[in-house]
Amino acid sequence: MSALGSKRTYAALAAMQAADAAACVKPIAPIKKALDDVGLPEEIRPLIPVVKAASAVGLLSVFGWPPLARITTFMLTVYFVLAAGSHVRARDWSPGLAAASSLLVLFGAMTVKGPDVRTP
Repeated sequence: MSALGSKRTYAALAAMQAADAAACVKPIAPIKKALDDVGLPEEIRPLIPVVKAASAVGLLSVFGWPPLARITTFMLTVYFVLAAGSHVRARDWSPGLAAASSLLVLFGAMTVKGPDVRTP
């Protein structure tokens, strides 16, 4: 058993994604600034909380259908490739780039490892 495949890790990251989704519904000031800094168009912004909420559900699927949780970590890897790329494209060297890059690495590693199917 490893931390990358632990169901507790998936649950903690699902909670993080759910909280982030809630913060993006009517973006709090730091999130609005980050979206402005990378130039995300206003018409796309309403999709962000939907995507993050769906990812939280997908991560929680580790308890019932682990293959969906692995697909979710893959899709989150793609999402964070786009997020990190947006920061680089905008020459935004803020902590947001470090966060997006770190989450890209984390979800990429989780995709490669896959969930532990024998852990509680």
